[in-house]
Amino acid sequence: MSSDEGTPTSDVKNILESAKRLGVELDEEEALQWLTAVSAAKSGGDVTFDSRTGVFGHRVTMLDFSPEELAHFRSLGALVEIPDREGQVETALALSGSAAQSKIQTYPGDADFFERVNVKAETREDACRILGEVIREKALETRAGPTYQLIEVKFGSYPFDVEREGKVLIAGSPISWNQEALETGTIDVRDRDGHARTLTWEEVGDQPGWCKLDWVVLDPIRKLLANASNMLDATWEAPDGTITPLDGYLDPYFQEVYLEAEAIPLFSKLVKHVSADALDDYVSALRKEVEKYLTKQLNYGKAAKRMYNIFRLTGQYEEAAYVRELFDEPATALYQVWSLLRTIDDVVQRPGSIPREALTDQADKLILTVIKALEGVEEEELVSTLLQLRDVLGREAPQEQWTAQVETARSEVINLVNNFFQARLTAIPAIRTFIEDVQTSHL
Repeated sequence: MSSDEGTPTSDVKNILESAKRLGVELDEEEALQWLTAVSAAKSGGDVTFDSRTGVFGHRVTMLDFSPEELAHFRSLGALVEIPDREGQVETALALSGSAAQSKIQTYPGDADFFERVNVKAETREDACRILGEVIREKALETRAGPTYQLIEVKFGSYPFDVEREGKVLIAGSPISWNQEALETGTIDVRDRDGHARTLTWEEVGDQPGWCKLDWVVLDPIRKLLANASNMLDATWEAPDGTITPLDGYLDPYFQEVYLEAEAIPLFSKLVKHVSADALDDYVSALRKEVEKYLTKQLNYGKAAKRMYNIFRLTGQYEEAAYVRELFDEPATALYQVWSLLRTIDDVVQRPGSIPREALTDQADKLILTVIKALEGVEEEELVSTLLQLRDVLGREAPQEQWTAQVETARSEVINLVNNFFQARLTAIPAIRTFIEDVQTSHL
């Protein structure tokens, strides 16, 4: 896109021709409108507010947000959000990930939330204690209900190398809490010398680290399952107004859509402290994730989502416009199938308040999704695998049989996802070069 003329470059024509050749339904008029809008928006810290819906976020991010599902996400937000505590805790809840890109993510994965949690306290120690209290209170209050089930909480960092349930975990890595551990507020581990040790919620809270809560939720109207998560960015506000990130880093705001206008004062206060290099740091972090999903944990679907964010934030607008359209292709529904298989597995592995029939209903829907997305041998093989999965699920077969079947299904699905995205991403020279550069840098 030429910033002087506001007209498409010749690259747009090449992108359109490539899309047509690959069978990608790229709407030329819509693509050009998006290109015009995104090139007009500054790639820096501009924030825009939608007075009609009361949501706000980074100007480029807001181009991909649709208010169509806003009521649904706000209802989920009521479940996952850490509440304010008068005089001590103030919060700002946002959508992130594919949920924040609902205009283009026809087949989203999970319902990801992001929440800024600012704790006002005399000392950092007091701030960590209060943060620990509000997280545990939220977790215990939302352990289980007719339409939700808590799966895991990440809070605190291991103070030394430990062995836990047969796994070696290094000092400083995040601590995972299941429902039983949350209730007791303790976890049992062994130190490097093999001595039994008990860690408490309160003592590990001095280094909160990566704070995140995960649930499985059931939409009772649409009868759909989803993973809902809330990742927290916790800060301490000292009496003199100094803001200190409790994990050492204040997250930027390039992929968040904030759900309530009342959060603007807190957002405005915190973003003043975001690093001047935040955009470069954010893009660098995304690139590392792309590298991971193109090498160590092969997943071209996840890589594509992160590449889109890199391209749209670094001025590679034509490439971004192309990747943007891939998310609307019927075959990308397989990415959602892959994600939902994990959701079902989460409930099977940790039985709770989500009824078994909800899992079998979701399995039936996955089969129908595959039938619509695929054809020929690929459809037959994957439908056969999912039917076997449905059978194992319905008769509540032994755990090891379920684990083997769900792993087979997820492996088949991710293979199809990888084939779809790899073929279409590498067909565009600039994107192929980017992928090759990332893979080469890993060597």
